[in-house]
Amino acid sequence: MVDMESIYLAIPLASLAGAVIAGFFGKQIGRAGAHSVTILGVGISFLLSLVVLKDVVFDGAAVYNQSLYTWMVSDGIRFEVGFLIDGLTALMMSVVTGVSLAVHVYTIGYMHDDDGYQRFFSYISLFTFSMLMLVMSNNFLQLFFGWEAVGLVSYLLIGFWFKRETAIYANMKAFLVNRVGDFGFLLGIAVVLMFTGSLDYYEVFDRADALLYATMQVIPGVDWSVITLACILLFVGAMGKSAQVPLHVWLPDSMEGPTPISALIHAATMVTAGIFMVARMSPLFELSTTALSVVIVIGATTAFFMGLVGIVQNDIKRVVAYSTLSQLGYMTVALGASAYSAAIFHLMTHAFFKALLFLAAGSVIIAMHHEQDIRKMGGLKKYMPITYWVSLIGSLALIGFPGFSGYFSKDAILIATQNANVPGAGYAYVCVLLGVFVTAFYSFRMFFLVFHGEERMDKHTREHLHETPWVVTAPLIALAIPSVIIGWITIDEVLFGDLFKEAILVFEDHGAMAAVGAAFHGSFNFVIHGFAGPAVYLAGAGVFAAWYLYLKKPELAAQFRQKLELPYRILDNKYYFDRFNEIVFAATARGVGQVLWRLGDALMIDGLVVNGSARLVGWVSGVVRHVQTGYLNHYAFAMISGLILLLGWVVLG
Repeated sequence: MVDMESIYLAIPLASLAGAVIAGFFGKQIGRAGAHSVTILGVGISFLLSLVVLKDVVFDGAAVYNQSLYTWMVSDGIRFEVGFLIDGLTALMMSVVTGVSLAVHVYTIGYMHDDDGYQRFFSYISLFTFSMLMLVMSNNFLQLFFGWEAVGLVSYLLIGFWFKRETAIYANMKAFLVNRVGDFGFLLGIAVVLMFTGSLDYYEVFDRADALLYATMQVIPGVDWSVITLACILLFVGAMGKSAQVPLHVWLPDSMEGPTPISALIHAATMVTAGIFMVARMSPLFELSTTALSVVIVIGATTAFFMGLVGIVQNDIKRVVAYSTLSQLGYMTVALGASAYSAAIFHLMTHAFFKALLFLAAGSVIIAMHHEQDIRKMGGLKKYMPITYWVSLIGSLALIGFPGFSGYFSKDAILIATQNANVPGAGYAYVCVLLGVFVTAFYSFRMFFLVFHGEERMDKHTREHLHETPWVVTAPLIALAIPSVIIGWITIDEVLFGDLFKEAILVFEDHGAMAAVGAAFHGSFNFVIHGFAGPAVYLAGAGVFAAWYLYLKKPELAAQFRQKLELPYRILDNKYYFDRFNEIVFAATARGVGQVLWRLGDALMIDGLVVNGSARLVGWVSGVVRHVQTGYLNHYAFAMISGLILLLGWVVLG
């Protein structure tokens, strides 16, 4: 019999081994060796993750919750490395390693001529290891390790082309914004530890009553509910990692990294960490209606308003990036509605079609000689038929076209939000419903401008246009398949089966998922049921509007832009979040730093301690040196005077 514990260990370690070998011995093993060893490592992780998924789903394996290594014991608190393997973990492991494997293969073609080839493969394999450690953890310490590790590797990957000033700006921005979220996350863990005395998930959940009935005074004289405070602080961490307003500003700029890492960050690793964490913490969040209300309002705001920004973007990767922001908002809304399984379901389907869209965008960028402006494309359908069809599949899945994977998960979120009973659910439903139209509009605006209409590229580019090589198109085809079928075959088990029975807790009075279940009578009937609601027609209206404005009557788009100059400027400046942060936070931080430097460094340290002590020694030396005159009579006088004083002290002693 296969030892499952050995399999659990092998899954993250296989990816880590590939990263270490490619990173430390890249020059010795060469390019082929680097991509071979990392793909082998991630491939092993993927296959073993499928074994674990089969063991959990089909064989009904019991939950595995064991600590493997005790790092430290302090004041009775155990700091351990351990694994928690249940349905939620098994699904996340399979999604992370599956998408990562496709990205690894794709990278062979995309990074073919890059000088940092081995380094890039090492980083993306390390990224996979970090995410696996995060999702497999059974305690807050290991969760925080994985949390920070994905943040570190994302910093390295976003700034991979470190000779570009924009890349350095983007990775520093991502690093700083995530530090804000991570500070809240760390405070949340501290609150949990303070009131439960443990970092182990199950122990914390068992002692949740200690949080529920406790209060604390953050502001003197004002009692705060500890469970609400802990959940909101934990969610602040999720807002940073999963890019929710106002901590979303780093995600669009992460496009400065190579396209493969854009796909990996946006589809299956870093940005999904916050969604996973809140779902894992459902036994805590269910205890605080206030926290759930905060979650659903933040998610709805992100889903709608970030989708609007996608309408005015002209960089092909940034359009897809803003769609990620919007879709993460949908997942967050589901979390706030207590529809945790719907959030994870959308996380899974989104991972496939979003990776597909990013990698398809990369295929276009390669063919266009790294041109990313969709206004300089057009008519690529006849030159790139494979990329065209997979892009169409990804776009249809993104907008929730009936029968595609995104339809099942997005429709489940819409129904759950409509039937949620937390404060803010009505606002959230309006936002996510309007977001359906917005998503369809910007997705097919990009699709039509890239693949249809007149050819707007220069003559040289047009003459050399062709489909990208198989090492690029094969992963696209592999991702297109689940983008179509994964919703059909998994909705029953993920939403209504026993996959998450040990992982997710939902109170009976939070009946959003019960409403989804009432509308579900098999996958086919669920598709038919969608036509009874407005979402399908809003998506169709968005596609039609994009076709009419950008293919049929393109002059109308220019006229609308002129007439709506103010809204366009607001969207083009992304609601001035960056400007606000620059003026308020960055400028304030620099000002405070200048004051502290002048008072602390320049005045106290340099002025008094370093230079002041030097000046004091110089002054004392200047006084003392006058004692040394060089005249013998002066020295004789000093010796006799000293002798008289010494004798007087002895005699009078």
